[in-house]
Amino acid sequence: MAAKIKKGDKVVVLTGRSKGRSGEVIQVMPDENRALVRGVNMIRRHQRQSPTQEGGVISKEAPIDLSNIAIADPKDGKPTRVGFKVLDSGKKVRIAKRSGEQIDG
Repeated sequence: MAAKIKKGDKVVVLTGRSKGRSGEVIQVMPDENRALVRGVNMIRRHQRQSPTQEGGVISKEAPIDLSNIAIADPKDGKPTRVGFKVLDSGKKVRIAKRSGEQIDG
């Protein structure tokens, strides 16, 4: 099945501690059904100092389940479901169910 959420998409968090916040998808992990969203589901971790990175307490994004995020509608930014449509040229594109707008070019 084609991916409904891809890297670079603007998404809105539907449930959990970060509910209502939006951000850009940094990475999608389809095997685990999870995604990393910039600025959402932040955790703090202790990190030992290494030659390349400084030690101390750092904040980073934790993966969030794909069922808890939805694509932001290109028209108004509200959460929407994703549908697919085949163009006349034969190209398959994602569309927002809410407005009918095309998500990707």
